[in-house]
Amino acid sequence: MKSLKVSIGAAFMAMAIVAVPLLTQTVDTPIAPIQTDGGLIAGKVLASGVRAWFGIPFAKAPTQDLRWKPPQPTRWTGVWNADRKMPECIQVLRPHDINHYFGEEATSEDCLYMNIWAPASSNANSRLPVIVFIYGGGGTIGSSGSALYAGETMAKRGAVFVNFNYRVGILGFMAHPELTKEQGGHSGNYAYLDQNAALKWIHKNIAKFGGDPSKVVIMGQSAGAGAVVQQTFSPLSKGLFRGAVMSSGCNWGSAGTPLAEGEKAGLEIQKSLKAATLGDMRNVPADRILALQAENQVGVSVQGFRTSGVIDGYFMPKTQMEILKAHEINDVPIIASFNHDESQSPLFQAKTLSEYKEIATRMFGQDAQAFLTLYPATKDSSIVEQAGNASRAAGLEANARNCAVLVNQYNKSKAHIVTYSRKHPYVPGVKIADQDIATIGAYHTADIPYWFGTQDAFNMFRQEREWTPLDRKLSEQMSAMLIAFANTGDPSIKDVKWPAWSPANEVKIEITDRIATVPLDVKGIEWLKAHPAQVQPGARGGRGAGARTGPID
Repeated sequence: MKSLKVSIGAAFMAMAIVAVPLLTQTVDTPIAPIQTDGGLIAGKVLASGVRAWFGIPFAKAPTQDLRWKPPQPTRWTGVWNADRKMPECIQVLRPHDINHYFGEEATSEDCLYMNIWAPASSNANSRLPVIVFIYGGGGTIGSSGSALYAGETMAKRGAVFVNFNYRVGILGFMAHPELTKEQGGHSGNYAYLDQNAALKWIHKNIAKFGGDPSKVVIMGQSAGAGAVVQQTFSPLSKGLFRGAVMSSGCNWGSAGTPLAEGEKAGLEIQKSLKAATLGDMRNVPADRILALQAENQVGVSVQGFRTSGVIDGYFMPKTQMEILKAHEINDVPIIASFNHDESQSPLFQAKTLSEYKEIATRMFGQDAQAFLTLYPATKDSSIVEQAGNASRAAGLEANARNCAVLVNQYNKSKAHIVTYSRKHPYVPGVKIADQDIATIGAYHTADIPYWFGTQDAFNMFRQEREWTPLDRKLSEQMSAMLIAFANTGDPSIKDVKWPAWSPANEVKIEITDRIATVPLDVKGIEWLKAHPAQVQPGARGGRGAGARTGPID
């Protein structure tokens, strides 16, 4: 524990030189301690002038008797030196030659910490907009310590930026009959409860770090977008944020997994652990639990148990449609975002026009000709474009539109839709284990470094991207739209008018080498919804085989 049981003055003096790895030997400028509801927290000023607090505990360590329990409030005496990022939650580690490797991170069950970045001139009276990011990773990996999710640039651009860890995998989601009995009729969803605890901490304390608790926007990508959806539907998160951004994962209307089904999986996990009691399960080393998980990311292929959120009657009281129809959802404006080349479809397997028609026939049977009329490929080189158009209209674009339709039907707030379509400017010939730079397009997660201005994370260890002034400008505009959304609920900025979706104006913005308003593929979306494919997507989508073989976070 990093709490120092000394006087505030002495602690502040001692912070002139902080404990860092010996290889760096850096000296940081300390920030005077701030009183939070957990205790005093001291931060530091980064070289850029940004004020930062790394490794703030927002809940007790979920270890021993707190394993598989909702997060518990934590308090300390003395001053907590928030001067370094803390371990990621237990998960598999990453190969060093993949796209999303940004250095080694410690891993631990003791992982419920958050990081805050604030502008150099901010203070407790600043009342700045707040962007809170929830990482993805398929519910089994992800870390707030990733350089891709850092908030220094966002702080330089005028926002308070926050990210945090939450439990993943079996430790984050397992339901069990004994846990349900122990916890008053509900179990599971510990990952979502961790997120909720962090949002409550932010709501109570962020003003002291320069933020405005009434201007908090939550954003997530992939499984993190799914988490944002869960927080939007949960009654426990009422009033904790004023807007929600879902990148590659705006899925509203889910029926959800019943608690009993989750409990059944928990019993199977107990059997595999050869644990006689719940107490025995809490004494099993975390690496043995990790070994039981299904995992198909970051170069790992393991068959095992897959745990996810459940309708527990507490965090998630009923199905999403029941919540919508009862008008019990958190009624906040949303942004539904997706990337141009992250969809999947068997159509991507086609190399020739005859193969394209053959696969379309397998997918749509007697309706294949109507499909080919909607998405005609006139030459071999146009197959990828038409396959992409169709796969987006059947998947992520349809999901985004569905969210907008439901917002319009059940809420008073507005919905905005965006497609990110710009390919990263790779260094010619660079080799990345989980990407083919010759064929990859705007892949899954490709938008994130633009939203947050973390593009240089990809050049930490070697030069992989050759960022241009245009890329920097697009990043500045995208960050500005997030900040405007947090400030006002409308993501429009001076340079970009972003119209809300409506039944009479079914549009989105598209980000390529410029930002423009374009129509949704409504005709394709509706046709594909009415004619679901008989062959489910099985090929990795996007431009070539590397489009979604990297981390999901």
